[in-house]
Amino acid sequence: MQNHAIIIGAGIAGLSTAIALREAGWSVSVYERSEAPTSGGTALGMWPEAMRALDSIGLGDVVRRHSALSRGATILDPSGKPLGRVPATRSAYLISRERLMLALLDAVPSECIHWSHGWKSTDFYPESDLVVGADGIHSAIRLRIWGASVERPLRTVAFRGVVDQGVESVTETWGRGALFGITPTGDGRTNWFACVRRGSLLQGDADDTETLYRLFSDWHPQVRSVLGQIKLPDIDRRALSDVSLPHSYARGNTVLVGDAAHAMAPNLGRGASESLIDAVTLARALSSGGTIRDGLRRYDRARRSRTRRVVAMARTLNGIATAERGSHIRDRLLRLTLRP
Repeated sequence: MQNHAIIIGAGIAGLSTAIALREAGWSVSVYERSEAPTSGGTALGMWPEAMRALDSIGLGDVVRRHSALSRGATILDPSGKPLGRVPATRSAYLISRERLMLALLDAVPSECIHWSHGWKSTDFYPESDLVVGADGIHSAIRLRIWGASVERPLRTVAFRGVVDQGVESVTETWGRGALFGITPTGDGRTNWFACVRRGSLLQGDADDTETLYRLFSDWHPQVRSVLGQIKLPDIDRRALSDVSLPHSYARGNTVLVGDAAHAMAPNLGRGASESLIDAVTLARALSSGGTIRDGLRRYDRARRSRTRRVVAMARTLNGIATAERGSHIRDRLLRLTLRP
């Protein structure tokens, strides 16, 4: 008899888990509270481990065709002077979230996805062998089954979007209490992101474009060029938090993947990659013999300590990159360690 999984959430984590489980012989039902797939979103970094995960579910070549290969990055100061260069050995494919979502959606039969399903109860638990919580940082599944909020505010606010100009390389500009990043998206546009300390925002900051101009208009020309093309409706703004779940990612026949298990600061650019790795690791763990709960324990052993380290590293980097005190010391150390 074919095992059946219910997956809560049709984002990157949920859809990739659906694909991986179907490849492993499961039937799946995906429930998503939104009416339709969300459009937009900025560029996502697909690191080598994520590309191997995508290859294993048949989507690696699609992602390569629609992405830009980035080798290394340059960290600048607000005047445009290099502080350091991340080695070219640190390479990733950069793809827009919209393009990645299209690839994932194409690989899941439409009858498996149930839109406008605001999950609020455990009524359908008896109908499934497995319940996968892929419902993001504010996971209702995690709160229901694990019973406590583990979201931790980072005390920083992120702004992000895409503008219609091309860029060849990846840069991050680090100032005092703020950073501004620029990357290619793979479709000829430019992904930008800014992160600032919460205290940098004024009480009357209602217009995000005005806020960005106030914070970054005296930075170097590349930043100013992007600022000049940003339009208010295209700005995604959010207060940043992360999730570090101290307990197992699995309980009973329920398991967490993606941001529901380990939402992280965006500074390492690994959130989407770790979600894809979760999906493939879960499917393999469940296919390795024994009971479903044996498989969930294998998944937890493979992913929890690893992702908790990445969450901690991303949180630390978020604090360093937006440091308000000692930024001159930080910059000096960058020049010494990353050598401009």
